Amino acid sequence: MERRDEILHVAGHLFSQRGYHATSMRELARHLNLQGGSLYAHIASKEELLLEVVRQAAARFLGVLEALPPGDPVARLRALVRGHLGVIAQELPRATVFFHEWKHLSPPLLEEAKALRRRYEEGVQAVIQEGVEKGVFRVENVRLATLFVLSALNWTYQWYRPEGALSLEELSEMYAGLLLRALGVQEGGQDGAA
Repeated sequence: MERRDEILHVAGHLFSQRGYHATSMRELARHLNLQGGSLYAHIASKEELLLEVVRQAAARFLGVLEALPPGDPVARLRALVRGHLGVIAQELPRATVFFHEWKHLSPPLLEEAKALRRRYEEGVQAVIQEGVEKGVFRVENVRLATLFVLSALNWTYQWYRPEGALSLEELSEMYAGLLLRALGVQEGGQDGAA
């Protein structure tokens, strides 16, 4: 692992555990066995670190959208759920920062973080919209359905633990089932037919 990657990795952990404001550069340097001045040879500021952690998490989530299979809206939503929860499981500290600590950025960095989050949200909304247009999902308000799906998925960073009762695959299947039913897809038929 290169030094900058190591710094970002440790920063992500500290920001997720203690919060952005409660994490000092001195503490970060100590965890990296660096002198404070040496840390600034690799990064410009603590805020730059926060933005970079947000960018990395956003890239992982956007990668989920890019990898979705074409065609069947049910398969696409299942893949979205599996991919989204997979990013949270694999990148729990960065995902925590992406969901919670990003708002501590100052403009214009805050605007960049908002744009990255909005891009992912729009991608999820497009999946739901496509399902509605194909008559597979039955929701009255696509925007509200998008917020519902994202809220359900995003909150898992608060309680998901790899050693928990459900494997990631089991959790993904159960979540997908719940979300598909919320989108109007009934068990036994992808198009909502009984």
